[in-house]
Amino acid sequence: MDFSAHFRLQVSVTPADVGKRVSVRQLRVGAPKGEKFSDTVGVLTSWDDGVLLVTRRSGESVRIPESALVAGKVVPSAPARRRGPAASYGELARIAARAWQPVERERLGEWELRAASGFTRRANSVLPLGDPGMPLDEALARVREWYGARGLPAYAQTATGAEGTQELLCAELEARGWVREVSAELWIGALAPVADLPGPTAPPGPERTVTLSREADERWLERYQRKGVSEVALKVLGSGPSVWFATVPGTGPGAPAAIGRCVVDGRWAGFAAVEVDPGLRRQGLATTVMTALARRALTEGASAAWLQVETENTGARALYTHLGFTPHHTYHHYRAPASPEGGAGTGAPERGAGNRATGHDEPAPDRPGRADRPRSPRGDPGKDAVDPYRSA
Repeated sequence: MDFSAHFRLQVSVTPADVGKRVSVRQLRVGAPKGEKFSDTVGVLTSWDDGVLLVTRRSGESVRIPESALVAGKVVPSAPARRRGPAASYGELARIAARAWQPVERERLGEWELRAASGFTRRANSVLPLGDPGMPLDEALARVREWYGARGLPAYAQTATGAEGTQELLCAELEARGWVREVSAELWIGALAPVADLPGPTAPPGPERTVTLSREADERWLERYQRKGVSEVALKVLGSGPSVWFATVPGTGPGAPAAIGRCVVDGRWAGFAAVEVDPGLRRQGLATTVMTALARRALTEGASAAWLQVETENTGARALYTHLGFTPHHTYHHYRAPASPEGGAGTGAPERGAGNRATGHDEPAPDRPGRADRPRSPRGDPGKDAVDPYRSA
């Protein structure tokens, strides 16, 4: 059906709407019948020289010629959540930052410069929340100098897809040659449903006993996806208001069957580093770990949960959907372009503490762990599916 023949089209967006969330429709010249229109929803980040730039929730930027516009309007800044806890981007960004702290930090206005000897991008990137107190170009130059003085590449952690996120800043970074190296999603959900999950269907045994500890001991580190953890990495792993490490013993003297990490911070519990022995997947061990950690977090007053997952990690996304989590926003790590002198921006953070079950933190920095897939409608546990997320 020809859309234009039955509906009145109107373009009500203007260059004055830059920074607002919009829904636009464009005409695709030469497209097959029935595909002549294309819709884009996101933040209008620029409107220059007859071209609109719209940044989608995922962080993808779409260029739309003004001449191709057939409809457009401003829409609410973020869709209302139908379930789960309510939270702003600023609150979650700060909660996540407190759960993975650097060993060195410095303020740049309201921005925070963070460093941890290159262990994961999250602990080695500037978190630009608010005003740096100076023009953007000057602030970015200061960022590059700060990381360059430490022999580290300059990274900026930004976010898109929720109210208060940084689509405009992302566009400014890209215009200055900063490259988006990796993206992941932060999901949130109610904590009680995770704590109330029944135990696995397999017969009980020593491999089902979950031990909680305040420190990542040698056994826990044997299963942790990143080997040869340095003192700096241990400090990052142990950072946070109230940190818990979960271990499910194996049947032999080797590495544990499964592990996990949780940081409780006020009403929030953040899950990470959920990893399962490849030979023991499809048995619900990842869920067992998360349930034990969730129950502990409830006793400390938490009521909501968050975790991070790679955009393409379909197994992890299915698991977390099954547990009641939904996406809140997408976060990105932008790397500064190499300077002509070969200064800041030449090194790369080492692989880091990822969240195998939540899949967060680094490709070259964090390949999070693996988790079990949700159970099928017949009650059979799905195969383990949480591949680590590489983050920065």
